[in-house]
Amino acid sequence: MNYSKEVKDLDFAYKIRRALNESTENLSASTLDRLANARKMALASKKQEVPVAAFVLKGVLAGNSGFSFQGPSSWLGKFGVALPLLVLIIGLFGIYEYEQQQRISDLAEIDVAVLADELPPDAYLDTGFSAFLNKVEE
Repeated sequence: MNYSKEVKDLDFAYKIRRALNESTENLSASTLDRLANARKMALASKKQEVPVAAFVLKGVLAGNSGFSFQGPSSWLGKFGVALPLLVLIIGLFGIYEYEQQQRISDLAEIDVAVLADELPPDAYLDTGFSAFLNKVEE
């Protein structure tokens, strides 16, 4: 049904309602009683609305056209969840290993600098020498 037809039907219904409301003033009391009884009977015979529960097995998301690999027993759906999780774990492990290698490399550079220096390693343990280095850095 198109929009203009709906508008015309709604307009027609309003006109009928207005005409019926205007003509109720001219009806007799017995006719009004019969109409009231008919209305009560119609309302009594109306079916009560019952809420309906629906059980859905397939996940439906906004924008889903119905084609999905996310069935309850779909191995492709399970793989689609596991793959990003696996990539995340491997990425975090790679970052951890990289940081450890950087730390080892930095410590090795410090060791090489200490061992290649003209000062004996015991000089670095002297508290007076560390105070001297702090004073020189300022």
